[in-house]
Amino acid sequence: MVCDICKKADATVYLAKIVGGKLLKANLCESCAREKGVEASAGFDEDLLVGLGADIKLESPGVQCPVCNFTQADFKKTGRLGCSACWETFEVGLASLLKAMHKGDHHIGKVPTKAMHTLVLSGKIRELSEQLEKAVSEEKYEDAAQVRDEIRELEAKLKKTGSAVRSPE
Repeated sequence: MVCDICKKADATVYLAKIVGGKLLKANLCESCAREKGVEASAGFDEDLLVGLGADIKLESPGVQCPVCNFTQADFKKTGRLGCSACWETFEVGLASLLKAMHKGDHHIGKVPTKAMHTLVLSGKIRELSEQLEKAVSEEKYEDAAQVRDEIRELEAKLKKTGSAVRSPE
């Protein structure tokens, strides 16, 4: 890949930054990166990308973390937050940034299909067990019997998948 600035040398420094929900990229050779003051381990200034035709506006660094005094400008420069309180301080900007980078702003993780099926069935059994306890305490025995039967059906399904759950009886 060729350097975006000099258009001659091979690019060895690759920069990427999300600004305003848009991914901005810059590919630089070592000498152009050195001229622009870009270090491999550090973030980079938005002014670098302005010369490459990217339209970037730096927000005012007025918001500051009350715990570590980290500012928006510090975050934009390093791409990292200063402390755990920064998540709350910069919450509005981080939500849109995370949505642009990922599918959403909440981590839900990955679960194997078989395990997810087991989790769903176990959750239903827990809910039904609560309903069963409530029905018994209210002396609604017909309802309790129906809920008990539903629980047994779900437990049978769980046993087929190889996961046994104790009966709430």
